[in-house]
This record gives sequence, C-alpha cells and structure tokens, in this order.
Amino acid sequence: MQHLAHDRLVFLALGESEADNGETDHLGTCATCRGEMEALQHVAGLGADTQGLRDLPDPPEHVWQGIVAEIGAAQALPSLTEARRRTPSEAVDAPVRAGRDRAGRRRSWPRWATTLVTATAAAVLGVVGTLAVLDGTDQDPAPQPAVLASGSLAAYGTTPKDANGDARIFTDGRLHLHVANLPDVPGYYEVWLINPTNMRMFSIGVLRDSSGDALLPLPPNVDLQAYSVVDVSAEQYDNKPAHSGDSLLRGTLTG
Repeated sequence: MQHLAHDRLVFLALGESEADNGETDHLGTCATCRGEMEALQHVAGLGADTQGLRDLPDPPEHVWQGIVAEIGAAQALPSLTEARRRTPSEAVDAPVRAGRDRAGRRRSWPRWATTLVTATAAAVLGVVGTLAVLDGTDQDPAPQPAVLASGSLAAYGTTPKDANGDARIFTDGRLHLHVANLPDVPGYYEVWLINPTNMRMFSIGVLRDSSGDALLPLPPNVDLQAYSVVDVSAEQYDNKPAHSGDSLLRGTLTG
C-alpha cells in the first residue's frame, strides 16, 4: 500500500490544504496514515489551546538547549544550504504555494524539507498563540508578587550535607520552596513554620519529591516575625499530625 507523504499529512493536519477524494479514501482505510495525521492534529490543537493562557512561566533552560541542539543538527545537513538562504516567511510560504500550485500532482519531499515544514509549523503555532495572548489585552501583564522574606535551608542533624533548599515568602501569602538532594524516606516530606522562641510550630504542606519546587499557601495573618524558621521533616504514614522530630532541612527567614 502506498502511504501518504509525511509533508502532505502535515498540511492536512494544519488545515492548509483539503484532502482530495483519493486521499480521503486512503485515510479511511489506512490506520498508519490516519494515526499519523491524528497525532499531528493533536499537536496543532495543543498549540491552539494555549491562546487563552496568561502569566505563563519561563520555559526551563533545558528546553531552549534542546531547541538549539535540534537547530544545530538540522543546519549540519548539507541539503539545508539552500533552505538557509531563504527568509523565514519564504520558508513558510514556498511549500504552501507549491502545495497549492501542484494540488493535482503527487511528490515526496526530501527529509530535510519535511523536518523544516514541521518545525516551521510548530514555530508558527507558538507565535500565533503568543500574539493572541498579547492581542487579547491592551494592558501590561500582572506584576509578579514581591518577596516579603527569604532564607536558605541547610542540612539539619544527620542529613547528608549536600541537601539544601531555598524559601521565599511572597506578598500574596504563598511560600515558594526549592529543595535539592533530600535523602530518600519511606514516608513523605512535610514543611513547617517554627517559632524558635518557644518551638511552637504548624504545618504548611507536603513535598512530593526529594528535589524540585513547591508553592504552598500560608495561613492568613501568619506572624512571620515570630514563626521565622522553615523546617522540612521526614514523616511516616502513621496518622500522627505532630512533627516527627526528624528534621532534614532548616533555615531562618529574613526580610
């Protein structure tokens, strides 16, 4: 069975072209081509769904590193020499015009061209989503909450010394906590605020991982002058709400 070319499926998935009768019949009987086009449509749909999002965080650095690596690998292909001479708009418009001018003809593009079309389509979706967000409001994005207090967390007691963390209290009443290299525990990690004067304490929430970030709401009107110590403990699934006494990280908030 002769399958539809990948570049043709890309244009069909993006809605840049309509399937002719033969292609419609083929998609109705070929699970391989139909599955590939549905996957491409799903990706296109994800791009369209982001148009209503606001206040997105910056992508992690590894995402950009991956993009740079993919671009570098593509540019290393000799067959891309001519493609690199085109402007971004020409790179998008040329295959679209060619597809429309040759609607009645069938041809298979080289792999570099297919990769370029797919990457360009993804880039266009991202730009369109960004422009839609910007165009949907004439106001500047809402400012990020200011930091009210912050502190570094260090390994406590017998915790390995490479365990560490950082805590920041925002003016909107949330605690941002970053931890790294916590030792594995059979239970879970719990976050506390402690009054160092009388050692009274209360729980803020739990952490799911030994390394990573968490954003936890604070009780209204919490007195950070009194409860100035952030503590991360190892807890057991024992139905006991009190602190286990096994602190892994601890640090003092200042601000």
